[in-house]
Amino acid sequence: MAKDVRERSIDPASQEMLDVCQRTGLETAWDRLEKQQPLCGFGELGLCCRNCNMGPCRIDPFGEGATKGVCGATADIIVARNLLRSIAAGAAAHSDHGRGVAHTFKLMSEGKAPSYQVKDKAKLESLMKEYGVDTQIALAEAIMAEFGKQDGPLQFTRRAPAKRVELWRKFGIDPRGIDREIVEIMHRTHIGVDNDYVHLILQGLRACLADGWGGSMIATELQDVMFGTPSPTFSEANLGVLEPNQVNIIVHGHEPLLSEMIMAAATDPAMVEMAKKEGAVGINVVGMCCTGNEVLMRHGVPVAGNFLQQELAVATGAVEAMVVDIQCIMPALGALTGCFHTKFISTSPKAKFPGATHMEFHEETAIETAKAIVEAAVVNYQSRNPSKVHIPSIKTKCMVGFSVEAIVSALGGTLDPLLGAITSGAVRGIGAVVGCNNPKVVHDYGHINMVKELIKNNVLVVTTGCNALACAKAGLLLPEAAEMAGEGLKGVCKSLGIPPVLHMGSCVDISRILVAAAAIANALGVDISDLPAAGAAPEWMSEKAVSIGAYVVGSGVYTVLGTVPPVFGSSAVAGLLTSGAKDVVGATFAVELDPYKAASLMIDHIDSQRKKLGI
Repeated sequence: MAKDVRERSIDPASQEMLDVCQRTGLETAWDRLEKQQPLCGFGELGLCCRNCNMGPCRIDPFGEGATKGVCGATADIIVARNLLRSIAAGAAAHSDHGRGVAHTFKLMSEGKAPSYQVKDKAKLESLMKEYGVDTQIALAEAIMAEFGKQDGPLQFTRRAPAKRVELWRKFGIDPRGIDREIVEIMHRTHIGVDNDYVHLILQGLRACLADGWGGSMIATELQDVMFGTPSPTFSEANLGVLEPNQVNIIVHGHEPLLSEMIMAAATDPAMVEMAKKEGAVGINVVGMCCTGNEVLMRHGVPVAGNFLQQELAVATGAVEAMVVDIQCIMPALGALTGCFHTKFISTSPKAKFPGATHMEFHEETAIETAKAIVEAAVVNYQSRNPSKVHIPSIKTKCMVGFSVEAIVSALGGTLDPLLGAITSGAVRGIGAVVGCNNPKVVHDYGHINMVKELIKNNVLVVTTGCNALACAKAGLLLPEAAEMAGEGLKGVCKSLGIPPVLHMGSCVDISRILVAAAAIANALGVDISDLPAAGAAPEWMSEKAVSIGAYVVGSGVYTVLGTVPPVFGSSAVAGLLTSGAKDVVGATFAVELDPYKAASLMIDHIDSQRKKLGI
């Protein structure tokens, strides 16, 4: 029975491709979610434990069955341990991304990665000064040492206001080393180790802070050094960026190390000439997910979509190669690409996929591997079946690339205009809206409606990841979108020529938001928790999002989640996260599935902070 595609996505290009998939019998994430119904109630509440082989154990939420696991673990212990293991996985993923970038930076500094070079010398010199070193190689070694530190502190944590650092010290959550905190989570959550839910969650906060102010920030900073710090540029977004008469290559995942090389290879005149000999007009590289965000904000490379559009892009029948690195890549792509001519190419030593051709990427031979990948895509153009091609003619212009440096530049070189706008009330506050897609939520519905509601109420929105791409597709990343904003925000945007929603990059670039928040707090002489600001993840789904949400709250920012985290099997843990954490880190989580109500919660919090600041 055909499903109403409007119940799956609000994006018109996605609706069009979902209809195509239904008619041709192609399975998507929405179909697989439907086959999972009903979802495990114990799992949704976080009440199941597989941490040893005496179980698996599950706690009856109604108190009529088991109230403890075989070892005696209560609901509070099980829920807390499960939450921490999600934080560990998420922090490991983002921080290992940072480690990969740091490793490449070190090889480049040693002359062993000739494909790479320093693109932002000013940021390089700034980082050297921050670390107190005199040479590039010394900086590389100091940054690599952050991962294995045993006693801290992590250098970038000292960008936070002094009040915030003192709070972290007071509660024992100042990160000592990136890897140490992740390992300690895995140790503490082993059977028979840490069984105090408050103590467990404090360690979770320490690990996620090591991610946000450590691994993720390292990734952002060094990517800027090697590939250039983003500045505002225009591009296009949605499935319509695929070209019917060109070799279409999608770069998908999260690391820009390879995608930067793919860009260089695809513009090589010899490669373009090869494409023409194969009958194509040229080579069209487009992005997907956060790898897409990386090349979008630095080079204006068009982006085909966010997480839930990866299958729909393949289903257009017009993709010669889906080139992936790490994270958020559906293993279902292998079977789906088998229905078309599309080559599914995996590249990371850490990630192989069923049905993929593995062309392993190493920094020392980066450009050679990139050329081989592009050549494989070019040769594959001849295999395209025109009868299977269906590209929605839907794409939207967008203005992207608002790094912290770009925002300060747009303000005339100082934060004073923004602070003045906040103080006067023209800008009510700042909303950081980020996160994934989740088929449990109508695709992009939570993202777009929350952001529209915020800007309508004069809240300046900063965005990264899949939310940023949703906003790009909806036209919210254009200066003209100021017409949708309240009068105060509209005036500020028009005077500066900026959108009311500022694209700040990929998921790891939430670290840019932390840096901006710290800079604003320091300028006002307050802690981050005192700012008229709030965060949200309307459609989150990944373990990385758990770590992100926790480090945002741990940094002092009230955060609203749009899908239910598996913690409500423990009233104690849920209460700590939504209420008790206020007394520890000055911020809490809230859970609200309705994006309009969630926006209201954020606005209420912003107003309360304004009142406390006397503005």
